[in-house]
Amino acid sequence: MPALTANDLKTRGVAAIEESLAHQPEAVISVRGKDRFVVMEMAQYDYLRECELDAALAQSHADMAAGRYVSESAQAHAARLDALLAGDSAPAGPPAKRPSAKKPVRRASR
Repeated sequence: MPALTANDLKTRGVAAIEESLAHQPEAVISVRGKDRFVVMEMAQYDYLRECELDAALAQSHADMAAGRYVSESAQAHAARLDALLAGDSAPAGPPAKRPSAKKPVRRASR
């Protein structure tokens, strides 16, 4: 698939994209000889997004069928996430506090 160049876009604008999309579903745009961007019609983008969401849904159904999920209350879920963030394998007691951000240390100038 021949790529549109950034110069094509600069000189011909959207007409260059429309011409390229008349022959293929996606158009690659190259910048300084390297493929950098892809443009497509909104209908093609919507179709690809729908395929991506269908794949994620199928993966979720497969995870559920294989038992790879956790059923818990919101409070238990928050406690489990806090324990994971703290590096523990299981929560012990109330949820752990998240570490506060440390202020940067200023070095004395010489």
